Amino acid sequence: MKPKSLNFVLVGVGGQGTLLASDVLAELGMRLGYDVKKAEVHGMSQRGGSVVSHLRWGAQVFAPVIARGEADFLIAFEKLEAARFIELLRPGGTVLVNDYCIEPVTVNAGGPAYPGDESIRTALAQVTPDAVWVKGFEIAERLGNVRVANVVMLGALSARLDFEAAAWNEVLEGRVPAKYLELNRKAFMAGRAEVK
Repeated sequence: MKPKSLNFVLVGVGGQGTLLASDVLAELGMRLGYDVKKAEVHGMSQRGGSVVSHLRWGAQVFAPVIARGEADFLIAFEKLEAARFIELLRPGGTVLVNDYCIEPVTVNAGGPAYPGDESIRTALAQVTPDAVWVKGFEIAERLGNVRVANVVMLGALSARLDFEAAAWNEVLEGRVPAKYLELNRKAFMAGRAEVK
């Protein structure tokens, strides 16, 4: 039985494919019969800034923005972004973290140091025990193209949602250029296997 509603927040850094992943998830929701609303914030994304996408699935959705403590899933394409936006996750929700670091410009300019994994894990644990770390970048690198790390993360998410992989694949077919489709399929299944 499918859930009545689901709230997702996807976060990353400019250039990681956060918005493409959000588009795939939005289309999947519509194919599954949900009303879907989406909102995005991508300030300085072209310069390595944060990208945030709010996505709601429901019988009827009136507004896309997810308030603090309301997201069922937080999907972070970069690990510091997971800690920065963890307050949007509901207590006990699921956070999927791409175990990958992109140091902000402020760190390189002599600002505060990038926090260690233990510090990030502690921040996540204050909201949920369900933090799943995925070697998204590493898997994508092994497949020969780091740009599919976002699709690896979608595969990881799919392992936590009770919908057939075929539905996801149909959406990918419509979103990904034909020459990259097989690579994206492999990335999706690798992410799914990593979490299953």
